[in-house]
Amino acid sequence: MPATKSKTTTNTKLPPNPLLTEVLAHISKQRTRAKKIEVLKEYRTDALLAVLVWNFEAVSMLPDGQVPYTPNEAPAGTQHQQLSTEYKKLYHFVKGGNDALKPLRRESMFIQLLEGLHMDEANLLCLVKDRRLEEQYPKIKLDIVKEAYPDVKWGWRQ
Repeated sequence: MPATKSKTTTNTKLPPNPLLTEVLAHISKQRTRAKKIEVLKEYRTDALLAVLVWNFEAVSMLPDGQVPYTPNEAPAGTQHQQLSTEYKKLYHFVKGGNDALKPLRRESMFIQLLEGLHMDEANLLCLVKDRRLEEQYPKIKLDIVKEAYPDVKWGWRQ
């Protein structure tokens, strides 16, 4: 009997309550634009939208570059917070969110948030604050996100 090649498929489902990094990696693995849009729609959450909006158009109120924090080395699913619930704090870090916050307080709040998150999600936020999401997920582009989420008003936050 001839050996059959097994096809790797990008149609696999993610586990319940995935990290945003798992969702973004899953989207990046999709081969076609249509499939990326379909998966973006399927896994749409307020947390994912907040991260994408911050990366693609919100103005960060945090300094560029490395963030001096201690990564949380707990395995996924244990002893850490998730962006899926902590995203509500992100408004503190963008222009128009909580502009009255003193810079030192804002930076210490950001470090606390990063240290509570799984290290992959903390790294994601460090990329997003500097608009560098595409370094980790090069196939997630603004035009695809706009097409997936036409109800989001794009282009007014800068």
